[in-house]
Amino acid sequence: MSDLPPHTGSAGFVRHYLLALQFFTRIPITGRLAEWVGYSPAMLRASAAHFPGVGWLVGAVAAVVYGVFIVLLPGSVFAPLLAAALSTVATVLLTGAFHEDGLADIADGLGGSHDRDRALEIMKDSRVGAFGALALVLAIGTKCAVLALLGDSTLTGEDATRACVLIWLAHVLSRGAPLLLIAVLPHVGDAAGSKSKPLAETVSTHSLWVGAAWCLGAMALAAVELDAATLITTLLAVVAALVWMGRLLARRLQGFTGDGLGATQQVCEIAFYIGAALAS
Repeated sequence: MSDLPPHTGSAGFVRHYLLALQFFTRIPITGRLAEWVGYSPAMLRASAAHFPGVGWLVGAVAAVVYGVFIVLLPGSVFAPLLAAALSTVATVLLTGAFHEDGLADIADGLGGSHDRDRALEIMKDSRVGAFGALALVLAIGTKCAVLALLGDSTLTGEDATRACVLIWLAHVLSRGAPLLLIAVLPHVGDAAGSKSKPLAETVSTHSLWVGAAWCLGAMALAAVELDAATLITTLLAVVAALVWMGRLLARRLQGFTGDGLGATQQVCEIAFYIGAALAS
């Protein structure tokens, strides 16, 4: 398909958002809807602005699953842990483990070799190695543990609203963070075979502003439930994780790959939860 210019206006906004959903989730965009949405590399680049918007939906699903099981098992000491595990399962099913796969590949590549080219080659291997498996176990284990910790307040009679809002906001902000990596680092790896290459060719200032609007809007809504100290602490945690990932990718790979973006989302999400726990 020819590289058509991206659509503009409200219809273009919806098309780019649906394209982002199609790329980053398992939500089916098929038939006439898919024909209406359309596709071109330029549109895919424009859809990058809606990464945090995808987080609005994925985070909402995660928060609802978490809240439902907290409510269904009131007073149970295992309720927060079960809710955390099932919430994580829900997001993995919804996204097809897209970001977790990136985390595993980055861990295998960077852990498997100190040579840049060899590390990039390892990342192309679809098989999960020891470093990737260890990274997944530690990441998912840490995520479930911290989410369970955030839900402990429900055992004292408090509702689960705060924990659900935190989960939702974490998914939004952690998906906004990779946009900054695309803006400041070059894309590396196999350009012809990379799914992220059309996204990485350029990120316009307009796309960054749209992504920022998704994030700021989420923070404004979350501020109804969360205090300023919690918002500041979680935001600083995400920024610290983003800087660490950016420096790591720049030093080891001299740029980013699609796997690096997925890993960044996972690291920033976990950092958010840890910041929220520290602020509790």
